[in-house]
Amino acid sequence: MEHTPEIHSKEVDIYRDTWVRFLGYANEVGEAFRALVPVSAVWASYAVATAYVSADALDKGRKAAVAHAEDHGKAARVAVAVVDTFVWQALASVAIPGFTINRVCATSLFLLGKTTRWPLPVRKWTTTAIGLSTIPFIITPIDRSVDFLMDSSLRKLYGEGEKHE
Repeated sequence: MEHTPEIHSKEVDIYRDTWVRFLGYANEVGEAFRALVPVSAVWASYAVATAYVSADALDKGRKAAVAHAEDHGKAARVAVAVVDTFVWQALASVAIPGFTINRVCATSLFLLGKTTRWPLPVRKWTTTAIGLSTIPFIITPIDRSVDFLMDSSLRKLYGEGEKHE
């Protein structure tokens, strides 16, 4: 018997399924480069990441409005979609990873200063490399932790069925 895979007509989510999702990592990259660039460049990276988070939240609100166009509770469902997405993304894509990379880089620069005789530019570039190489390892633990935090708090207010996807 031949198995034919089902064809799913799932809509592509540009904020999760395309290169656009990498804009959410802008602030981590900015933090990794903090030792090498003006602080204004780091803040600009946060502006890019925050714009990504806001656009994703608005997109999820628009999709909820379309999906629940005939529902009496449409406004509440749209609000939940926007708030859930914004809070989740703000924590998982901006605040926690930005803080984490900032501390990894600050600690690395400090320790390199105490334990090596490398020139400052070498220590700064090494710190940036450490920060950049840390990013892939923090994504999944942070995402799972934010899911747990949201499931244990905010999502209890509006029910589990409205989770951030």
